[in-house]
Amino acid sequence: MKFNKIMLGASVLALSTTPLMAQDMTIVSWGGAYSSSQQNAYHDPYMATNPGVNIINDESSAEAVAKLRAMAEAGNTTWDVVDVEAADAIRLCDEGLAMEIDVDSQLAPGDDGSTATEDFGNMLVSECFIPQIVFSTTFGYRTDMVPEGTPAPTGACDVFDLETYPGKRSLNKQPIANMEWALICDGVAYDDVYDMLETDEGQARAFAKLDTIKDETIWWSASAEPVQLLADGEVFMASAYNGRLFSMIAEQGQPVGMAWDWQMYDLDGWIIPANLSDERRQAALDYVYFATDTQRLADQAKYISYGPARASSAPLVGKHATLGIDMGPHMPTDPRNAENTFVKNYSWWADYRDDLDEKFQAWLLQ
Repeated sequence: MKFNKIMLGASVLALSTTPLMAQDMTIVSWGGAYSSSQQNAYHDPYMATNPGVNIINDESSAEAVAKLRAMAEAGNTTWDVVDVEAADAIRLCDEGLAMEIDVDSQLAPGDDGSTATEDFGNMLVSECFIPQIVFSTTFGYRTDMVPEGTPAPTGACDVFDLETYPGKRSLNKQPIANMEWALICDGVAYDDVYDMLETDEGQARAFAKLDTIKDETIWWSASAEPVQLLADGEVFMASAYNGRLFSMIAEQGQPVGMAWDWQMYDLDGWIIPANLSDERRQAALDYVYFATDTQRLADQAKYISYGPARASSAPLVGKHATLGIDMGPHMPTDPRNAENTFVKNYSWWADYRDDLDEKFQAWLLQ
């Protein structure tokens, strides 16, 4: 849908300081602790600032693509703002189901003086995607299994070092991240990784590197599996989602440490359906302007161990609202954890996923 970005952006800036007319706003997310963190960090403060707005929570994000398609076809879109993973945002944008965002006029600038474009940086993976949080696939290791006199592992490349860090590993049973790690840890510069993976030579090199640990690897499919393997002491290191590792360390007190180097970022954020009325579109834009500013993204980290998608938010991350612990060291975006990182290359994997899935599964059977 075409719209006047400049005028709409100006309207949003005005709305962001003026309470809205009384109305319901349906915001779709994932439920559980994640939706609770949004309620505390975004929804409640927004409704306090705009007392005429009533936010209705819907927990249908897992079905967002199918439901938005059906709503558009029926000509009756009942959702105002939708939380989706970046890959789904790209699909919805490509299909014309999510509106394009003019980042620097329709999102707040950073509190550090940066533009929104500068502040979000490479998190802006689609013209329709409004980044919110970063989670990552990184590595946990058993602190009580580190050989005596040996420094603790620091990241992905230690997974390939069986001499220094003997023991079983656990990796996700798919090519994504594993292929990148294999090449990076075989000496390929990250900027060259995807060009290399497009070639038979590059794929062979990645599989050859993975061959060096294949016999010591337990492959996982469900996200609960690697943390259970770590908890049981069946593996020394495992790739896992950082939030689950945080729970092991901070909430359960397990003897587990984090190895962040070359973590793979994945993104979650908002889209606004493309076919809303002007009034509802402006209200949705006002909400996301508020909910994705520097302070609000930092506030969400009080409730869940996902990093804010803005660089300017990282210094403002404080203590967990109930545990009272400093959340900075547990954030994938904290500068201390983010020296070497990469964002999952959604568009590249969309082109090559089927082919590499087939080759990866064939390699596992060899």
